Amino acid sequence: MTARATAEAEPSTLLVQWSDELSVGIQEIDEQHRVLVNLLNQLNDAIQHHHGSVAAQAILGELVDYTKIHFAVEESLMRILGYPGYDDHKALHDQLIDEVKELQEKLATGKKSISFELLHFLKMWLTKHIMDEDQQYGPYFLNKGAVATFNKPSWGSRFWHSLFG
Repeated sequence: MTARATAEAEPSTLLVQWSDELSVGIQEIDEQHRVLVNLLNQLNDAIQHHHGSVAAQAILGELVDYTKIHFAVEESLMRILGYPGYDDHKALHDQLIDEVKELQEKLATGKKSISFELLHFLKMWLTKHIMDEDQQYGPYFLNKGAVATFNKPSWGSRFWHSLFG
């Protein structure tokens, strides 16, 4: 992971506080969700403390890149374990990626700026998606033999670190 992905946002600037309510009960996925929450909090911190649009866009880019990796992990597990809600879940992932790509294009061309409205959208999407959609596959994965805890570094963090140091 990069320094930004591993650094914690200041407690006073947390947009999303991790809680057990966000846990799907599978350590690998929960650790990836924590990284997403942390990146969102870092984006919030950058905006609140006026770190500039270049810094905010860099964090947003990192958030998008990590989200794509996380979605690939979830979707792979769904296919491997025969999750019946795969098609609908993947459609939600694809929709978010399309929306964020469009937003990134607007940011790059100056047609839009990173704002609290964007943060609110990302916060609501992430928390609602985890609590409504992702909570549904947790018990299914565990019933199909997924391991709830693993005493080694998460696959997602090892992969992210191999790409971005």
